[in-house]
Amino acid sequence: MKRLTRDQIAARVAQDISEGAYVNLGIGLPTMVANYLPKEREIFLHSENGLLGMGPAPAPGEEDEDLINAGKQPVTLLKGGAYFHHADSFAMMRGGHLDICVLGAFQVSATGDLANWHTGAPDAIPAVGGAMDLAVGAKQVFVMMEHQTKTGESKVVAQCSYPLTGVGCVNRIYTDLAVLDVTPDGLAVREKIADISFEELQTITGVPLIDRTAS
Repeated sequence: MKRLTRDQIAARVAQDISEGAYVNLGIGLPTMVANYLPKEREIFLHSENGLLGMGPAPAPGEEDEDLINAGKQPVTLLKGGAYFHHADSFAMMRGGHLDICVLGAFQVSATGDLANWHTGAPDAIPAVGGAMDLAVGAKQVFVMMEHQTKTGESKVVAQCSYPLTGVGCVNRIYTDLAVLDVTPDGLAVREKIADISFEELQTITGVPLIDRTAS
């Protein structure tokens, strides 16, 4: 089975970010989305450490050590971009001023609960950071992640077994196998890769799915 690569997942998420949107890209995998945003769209990227108008990663050798995102990765600043206080940044998040946040996850439940900060592993450093503020403050929450763990367990679950970041906050899930919408009726399969049938996806996921790929 030919799954989507991480770059392909990021490119797929970027397709759904509309003109004029104010967007926060979470630490880790979501930062890759910045490299695939359509150049013809004006999209405002926000970073919780106090940036608005963040651009893609700089070319090798052109990094500015003072210009980083919340994950301490070097970034660029687009023309018209701004720096501001950390408290102002969180006020934007908590005040409902972000249209979309894109987050990674360890688990997402069928009802949109999000667990993305702690697995309970003995060597893990629990630090929820600003994820809980983003999860409840953004108008839409997109999650991007691999569909399964390294041991083959589905990350899409009936109920999260890890500590929650937010309850019922996820709107859409992008994985290496499918795009799923969290709806009042359950998880709806919006798209799936060509190499997998709906029945196979249902078996791998292990929670009830609604087939809306043809609509």
